[in-house]
Amino acid sequence: MRRVQVQVEAAIAGNLPPAEAIPARLHRAMRYASLNGGKRIRPLLVYAAGELTAAPAERLQVVASAVELIHSYSLVHDDLPSMDNDVLRRGRPTCHVEFDEATALLVGDSLQALAFELLARKDFGEPGRQLEMLRLLARASGSCGMAGGQSIDLEAVGKSLNQPELELMHALKTGALIRAAVLLGALCGAALSVDESTSLDRFAKRAGLLFQVVDDILDCTASTATLGKTAGKDAAAEKPTYVSLMGLERAREFADDLRKQALEALTPFGARRQRLLELTDFITQRKF
Repeated sequence: MRRVQVQVEAAIAGNLPPAEAIPARLHRAMRYASLNGGKRIRPLLVYAAGELTAAPAERLQVVASAVELIHSYSLVHDDLPSMDNDVLRRGRPTCHVEFDEATALLVGDSLQALAFELLARKDFGEPGRQLEMLRLLARASGSCGMAGGQSIDLEAVGKSLNQPELELMHALKTGALIRAAVLLGALCGAALSVDESTSLDRFAKRAGLLFQVVDDILDCTASTATLGKTAGKDAAAEKPTYVSLMGLERAREFADDLRKQALEALTPFGARRQRLLELTDFITQRKF
């Protein structure tokens, strides 16, 4: 994990504009928002899925960087006063607090654009494969993915959602980019069979939902110091969560069920699945 985290950090740092390049304030803010922090779960999933298809490391590095740039942009925008209105991210002031709201908006826009620039400018061999990767990341990021999930989340404040509604919201807001990370990693290497692709997609969807359920549990059980962001914020904002819907113990049981489903989906891959198995356990057991 540490090796991949260091490689991706270096790759992102090398692809971001230098801090002193004009417009310097925007470029400093872009680097502030995307470097020196985070678990890098999505890049780790890219690399782990790449092991299923013997993907070249140089391709995985580009894809992992692009996915993480999209994730970083989403965090900057999610923290804005018009969204989740948070002042702490990864143990530091959020981007709009450290700089200003207008700069934070431009940071998100710029990180998103850079992600697609990376995927578009590198040689991935078959042009059709590269176009599929661009399409996959774009759909995961837009109104049918992450942005759409955030829209549903904002509309749901103060309301009660049933479990299917909650799962749909998080399949878009959180799950879509996690699913994209897994599928993009696999696309960096040899083609999978139809059955293998179906199994991997099932794993990716279960893993994305698992991540969110654990997030909801941690929001009401972990401290702000441990999380690096404001603890208890979902409950304070009257947001529907798996804990508010099910209660803490049932949410924990649901997370364990999702873990088992995710691991079962990886069965066809044999020994190649080891990294994905380990990451699934890390997502389940993490404390932040």
